[in-house]
Amino acid sequence: MSSAATDDATKAPSKDGNSAPEQNKRSPSDFLKAVLGRPVNVRLSSGTDYRGVLACLDGYMNIAMEQTEEYVDGQLTSKYGDCFIRGNNGKQCLSERNFSINL
Repeated sequence: MSSAATDDATKAPSKDGNSAPEQNKRSPSDFLKAVLGRPVNVRLSSGTDYRGVLACLDGYMNIAMEQTEEYVDGQLTSKYGDCFIRGNNGKQCLSERNFSINL
């Protein structure tokens, strides 16, 4: 079977005529752009949570936050004006609207 035939078979149209895989496709980059300037919760690999406003991020998933609070085991431990989280330490980013992305 040719690769073109295989591709067509995997992209079965949904009821509205759109390809099902294309319909719900949303990249991590799209999510992060949508939550820029909004409150987020970033969970590190260590389990520590940082809650604050997402200020910016780069291609390495380094995250800068403002008005940040640090939570360890659910308890507030520190407050920071600005915070920088190196991308390889992040595990998950949650927005206030309960959307999440694994980093």
